Amino acid sequence: MKNHEIDYVLYGDDMQFVEVELDPQETVVAEAGSLMMMEDQIQMETVFGDGSANQGSGLMGKLLGAGKRLITGESLFMTTFTNNGSGKRKVYFASPYPGKIIPMDLSQLNGKIICQKDAFLAAAKGVSVGVEFQRKLGTGFFGGEGFIMQKLEGDGMAFVHAGGTIYERRLHPGETLRIDTGCLVAMTQDVRYDIEMVSGIKTALFGGEGLFFATLSGPGTVWVQSLPFSRLASRVFAAAPVSQGGGGRGSDEGGIGGLFDMFNK
Repeated sequence: MKNHEIDYVLYGDDMQFVEVELDPQETVVAEAGSLMMMEDQIQMETVFGDGSANQGSGLMGKLLGAGKRLITGESLFMTTFTNNGSGKRKVYFASPYPGKIIPMDLSQLNGKIICQKDAFLAAAKGVSVGVEFQRKLGTGFFGGEGFIMQKLEGDGMAFVHAGGTIYERRLHPGETLRIDTGCLVAMTQDVRYDIEMVSGIKTALFGGEGLFFATLSGPGTVWVQSLPFSRLASRVFAAAPVSQGGGGRGSDEGGIGGLFDMFNK
């Protein structure tokens, strides 16, 4: 293996975190801000890009790796955690919102996974976190995840997080699945990905499901989330009182509460 070989355990149900066990001199790379806790003799270091050998050791290689992450909307930096002790040590990473953490062994997935741009959580050192350009303009502009998605390449373990419940679906050759664009989490590299407009004017305007579907054609495997963070955030914003920047039912409740306060004075 080119990547470090790490062991892991998942804890929790809806608010999961992952325990990564490192042998001496093993390293795991994670998104900045995903650390929950770590044992002693683990050295934490901030690096440009994804810290993989694929991005090169020179200044230009590091800048290129960092620039790719900037394009996907991620931080320029990532954090590495290395076990400098003589025995096994553990480090823990938590997902940033309610959902599931999906462990992916890239050596069993043909060495590459394409995922939404904010799904990556952590990976064994050596896994390359890059960008995947959608070749079709329609897919790029209307795909919900923009023109660019993330790609994870290597032969080690990677951890991806998503909202709600995760459904893994294997597509047979020629089988097509239509998915809400925000619910797509990840797919193997052999899956064909395109965008399809919702048929019918009434359905498109009043259906409440958006104007486009993601159409995925097999063979391959796709991972789907039941609660995209954008959907959760929109519901919370709609329910917030008007005074807090929202405009939903919370404003009505606040008005009724204010009416009762007026009579109590």
